[in-house]
Amino acid sequence: MLAALLSLSSAVQGAELRLELGEHSRIWSSTQLLAHPQARHIEINEDVSYKRSMSYRAVPLAALLDGVQPGDHLQALALDGFAAELPAAALLNQSGAQAWLAVEDPALPWPPLAPGKHSAGPFYLVWQNPAASHIGPEQWPFQVVRIRKLAAVAERFPQLLPAADAPAQVHAGLLQYQKHCMACHRLNTAGDSQFGPDLNVPHNPTEYFAAGFLPIYIRNPQHLRRWPQGRMPGFAETLLSNAELAQLLDYLRHMSGRKVPGG
Repeated sequence: MLAALLSLSSAVQGAELRLELGEHSRIWSSTQLLAHPQARHIEINEDVSYKRSMSYRAVPLAALLDGVQPGDHLQALALDGFAAELPAAALLNQSGAQAWLAVEDPALPWPPLAPGKHSAGPFYLVWQNPAASHIGPEQWPFQVVRIRKLAAVAERFPQLLPAADAPAQVHAGLLQYQKHCMACHRLNTAGDSQFGPDLNVPHNPTEYFAAGFLPIYIRNPQHLRRWPQGRMPGFAETLLSNAELAQLLDYLRHMSGRKVPGG
């Protein structure tokens, strides 16, 4: 099914982005977005996916989010099952980091992400000045096919919640998991991503990584395990501070004792 969608989205007239925003839902074609009155050419100095500077024709994402309020929660779904959880406040921000929807022009296709791979198109969420709002790599979804407004993660997936009496450090770790891990992974079978493995069932990485190796893996997966096809990014301190990493690890350890029945 995903292969068929990819083929369809690559066609000149077949690239469509679905915005599921309640009464403001809409389907945009790439042709319509390229001609959007707020579309312009932008420069991205450190593109997360292409690892270099890139130029795009793009539309401010806020211009497409009719009816969305700062307190809302959005999710961007990609062709490969990547599901980025995005607080609406960051996407609507007009100062600091600014979110743009880059639109691939069929007449001027973007380069492939790697030899034998497709490009990041037809739709790619990119950021200008991402450091101003602590935007991480999971908040740069590419090959996006749908953006939808949903209930908050904790409401949709109670299996992710730590015990009510868990330390504040653990509850803070849930927020780090939601921001940095949930786009690729599920935990306790909870989540919408179909990309990476579950992080708690049948086993939690804190259970099978030898002492000290899990932080190394999170910081630089290829440093610990050489895997040319591996797609997990490294999380440098600029993206995930040591204190935040400690929160995430405490959350994972805590959740290893809260596996869902039958997991």
